[in-house]
Amino acid sequence: MRARTGDQTLIREINLSIILNALRDHPPLSRAALAVATGLNKTTVSSLVQQLIDAGFVGETGVGKNITGRPGILLQLNPQAGGIIGAELGVDFISVVLTDFAARVIWRHQERTDRREHQETILRRAMANIQGAVEQARSHSLSILGMALGVPGLVDGESGMLLYAPNLHWENVPLRQMLRTRFNFPVFVDNEASIAAFGETYFGVARGLRNVLYVSAGVGIGGGLVLDGRLYPGGAGFAGEVGHMTLEPDGLLCECGNRGCWETLASQSAVFRRIHEAVAAGEMSSLARFKNGKREHLTIPIVVRAAEDGDLVARRALTDTARYLGIGLANLVNAFNPEMIVFGGILSLAKEYIIPVIQQTISERALRWASRSTQIVIAAYGSDACVMGAVAMVYDEMLRQPLQRAARARVG
Repeated sequence: MRARTGDQTLIREINLSIILNALRDHPPLSRAALAVATGLNKTTVSSLVQQLIDAGFVGETGVGKNITGRPGILLQLNPQAGGIIGAELGVDFISVVLTDFAARVIWRHQERTDRREHQETILRRAMANIQGAVEQARSHSLSILGMALGVPGLVDGESGMLLYAPNLHWENVPLRQMLRTRFNFPVFVDNEASIAAFGETYFGVARGLRNVLYVSAGVGIGGGLVLDGRLYPGGAGFAGEVGHMTLEPDGLLCECGNRGCWETLASQSAVFRRIHEAVAAGEMSSLARFKNGKREHLTIPIVVRAAEDGDLVARRALTDTARYLGIGLANLVNAFNPEMIVFGGILSLAKEYIIPVIQQTISERALRWASRSTQIVIAAYGSDACVMGAVAMVYDEMLRQPLQRAARARVG
């Protein structure tokens, strides 16, 4: 039976995606090398490549030897094909990056926020930062292909609604709808740790691995799971809320309303609390100036600098926090047996003090058969893991259906 036009269009879109992904993975390539890499015949490759050149996704870049040893024109993704915005609305910061189509950051902005600010104020600031990225794209002659936003809470993937962010005390915020009302390009919204997990398997240290656990430690603790090569959403799309595992049944009250959650013991706030308790007990520390309730002025970079300068209170606060990070991660190693744990978030800045303790704790507490096969590494993008994961999310959507997505971006 003859294929329908719709079937032919779908097949062509799939083949275009195959070509683009090959150029993403192994640039630059000649047309002959693309045919070998993709398994498509040379005539098909030539036709597809010309279509991608005409659409602005691919460019020719010099001459090199192909597989036969003869000179061949090399191809690569065209950085000027469009811009992508990656954004994160954290508990105490807003971060936005703009990349070109080669995923190179050409502009970035980050600013601190205070979660006591009104929701409308923080959202207005976020919108202004995204608008700043749009204006930067215009100055570089880039059309925006799309943006993705990571947020610290439960997100309905279909609607882009932030259902609940315990550390912000926000509920039912229609983020995607708000962004689409303001900006005329495709918008995606998801949990920040899930986005970061995807980015680390797409661009970062876990590229090519099929079973990865990403953990982000900052004001709270978030997690993202990649199982069998796919981001695992869970039954209702809310997988990865590892920060709210109960580690101490009668422990401190968490922002979520439970007691003894992992993030009450192993987050940025836990580091600060341990420092203030030590200072209040009379221990000598260069961080003593942050006492008397001025906890908001203490930051992880300040703590790390103090530790590097030999401050014992700072070092102990980091290592005690790392021990609880290791306990939680040991439980997750036993549950999921990941090939790799990728550690990100602001606490990754303290990697010299945290990672050895995490590794030791996992080796002591996780089943040795599971822990032996698990690497623990720092996220390639550190505290930028979410914004670069957001770029990866848009990038992947573009490469899956390049002509359809491009058409929507131009119209939208």
